[in-house]
Amino acid sequence: MITCDLGSNTLRILEFDCEKRVRIKEFERVVRTAQNLYKTQMISIESQKRILDALDEASKLFDFSCDDVFCVTTEALRQATNSKEVIQIIKDKFDLEFKIIDGQEEARLTLLGIESGLEDAGIKSDNYVMMDLGGGSTEISFKKEGKTISKSFSFGIVTCAERYKTIDTISKNIAHDTKQIQEFIEQNHIDIKSYIRFVATAGTPTTVASFVEGMPYNSYDYKKINGKILHVKDFRNSLEKLLKLEESEREFWVGTNRSDLVCAGILIVQDIMNLLGFSECTVIDNGLREGLAISKCNTKAIC
Repeated sequence: MITCDLGSNTLRILEFDCEKRVRIKEFERVVRTAQNLYKTQMISIESQKRILDALDEASKLFDFSCDDVFCVTTEALRQATNSKEVIQIIKDKFDLEFKIIDGQEEARLTLLGIESGLEDAGIKSDNYVMMDLGGGSTEISFKKEGKTISKSFSFGIVTCAERYKTIDTISKNIAHDTKQIQEFIEQNHIDIKSYIRFVATAGTPTTVASFVEGMPYNSYDYKKINGKILHVKDFRNSLEKLLKLEESEREFWVGTNRSDLVCAGILIVQDIMNLLGFSECTVIDNGLREGLAISKCNTKAIC
């Protein structure tokens, strides 16, 4: 089975063995789908080219002609006025049909991936808050005693980095975006203190975990990251160290065309952790694409 997740920043593709429930092959490229979206309300020609180039590269690694290929896309295509056009362009060239899913479905699938990652890391927990920090949206889920409350918030690392431009400006203004989370907590009478674990997924926490481990971007190994504990000070110290590096050195550690987004993401993670009252987080590499694979495997098994 192959699953594709076209996010607001990254295209992530996975080949998954349903029987063994393990990854076979994976692919990831930064495509900045949401670049300038907040200004134009459209997926730009430049973003479209990056998406098509990444899919062309991936088509040499994956057999997209097989029956079990499932593709989803999220916030950037939810917002874009030319989303149907972009999806058709991809279908015409690669015969891949991307389905736009809403925030609730995105959170549900991500939770499936998260729980698989927690299990792989030997962590059993039915009590946690999950954060999936994307390029154009951030999903927060509260799970306890089998009950889950989820919400997708319309801010992410790409939109914040582009709107606020500099680290100082992001730092001063990010609370304006994250206050949506506090309002949601209050409206739903969520007792944050009753949750014992904070779980973080997506590129920023996994990249910081890799950086703390001394693992360059090109040597990234998710098996060494799943289950790693990061403290707020790890994010703060990583940001300070990254900002002192030359651009080429930062790219060595966090990847090409990602350093501004990772730095913005660190500030967002810190703010959310402080808002929720957590001093540490459990990093899980699994996310939407893994959850999509698990969901489809479960459905296949039932059928």
